[in-house]
Amino acid sequence: MIIGIDASRATAARRTGTEAYSLHLIRALLSIPSEHHFRLYFNEPPAAALFAPAANVEHRVIPFPRLWTHLRLAAELVSHRLGPPRSCERRRPDVLFVPSHALPFVFPGPAVVTVHDLGYRYFPQAHPTLDRLYLDWSTRWNVRRAAVVIADSEATRQDLVVHYRAKPDKIVVAYPGYDQALEPVRTPAHLAAVRKRYQISGEYLLHIGTLQPRKNLIRLIDAWTSLAGTGVQLVLAGNPGWLSGPILARARQAGVILPGYVADEDKAALLSGAAAFLFPSLYEGFGFPVLEAMACGTPVLCSKTSSLPELAACPESCAALLVDPLDTAGLATAIQRILNDQTLRADLIQRGYANIRRFSWSKCAEQVLAAIESAA
Repeated sequence: MIIGIDASRATAARRTGTEAYSLHLIRALLSIPSEHHFRLYFNEPPAAALFAPAANVEHRVIPFPRLWTHLRLAAELVSHRLGPPRSCERRRPDVLFVPSHALPFVFPGPAVVTVHDLGYRYFPQAHPTLDRLYLDWSTRWNVRRAAVVIADSEATRQDLVVHYRAKPDKIVVAYPGYDQALEPVRTPAHLAAVRKRYQISGEYLLHIGTLQPRKNLIRLIDAWTSLAGTGVQLVLAGNPGWLSGPILARARQAGVILPGYVADEDKAALLSGAAAFLFPSLYEGFGFPVLEAMACGTPVLCSKTSSLPELAACPESCAALLVDPLDTAGLATAIQRILNDQTLRADLIQRGYANIRRFSWSKCAEQVLAAIESAA
């Protein structure tokens, strides 16, 4: 069977959640022993070391300036022949897998698509109007057109059923993994070098993620400023996203450290050195930074909404301190508690180590491959 995969998001040099999902999941899919032929579609040539070469993996680079998915990828899929020619070079894929939320508007054959979250339905004001309308249209199209929909969490699965009337048996929940190269950094010189690189001078609280309204960062800043006597810095790491102007203005006014994007080689040390990882997001389809912080032995505070309790194994064996993201005073109280209660901190760290064992890219890839095979 020929499995076509939209690998366009995996080539991003600075990966956020969707790009990291695409890269790590595709790598895990290709590592499963299989007789399938994988055809990866790119809109730009991938770096040589991005994917290990294999006899059953083909790269198809089809550049196009705009609307690559709906125009260029769609045209490429339509142009392929049906049937089993001697070579699979021009044979149409038996099934298409898109890990990044948007199926082509026109294409032949069955497809599997991952829908990451429906945050735009709950917090439309946190998205530019055109982006929100596109997300709504594309998700509706995905649910109708795909043979199988992959959801990152049970919360996203339920959202698809409620908001788009998706058939529950059409949706497969496959929890993503995390970067298992991440582990605690305890070398003082390494920790000090990373703090210096990101202009951090002392004890700090950390948030990592794109700076945008959905991350609830203005409330986080306000909660932190109400604890002025602690002397602990607040670090908001990540690139500015849409509608980030008010967040940046409030952060600079309050003296928050804004180091920008964190390089992969620095992430473990930055997480390990933090007094706590704070993730009071309004809505998350999954939330990779929560697992990354747990892997680095950092106590986690996160919202009690959307997928985050599910991700932190709450209420069975809660590996994070949960807060109401809309309650600024409650958020401040929780930050104070996670800083001062050493028993709580130690318990969260140990629960975090245990919790992350539930997540792996190999397990996710096996579930996704089974979904692809059933769709085909």
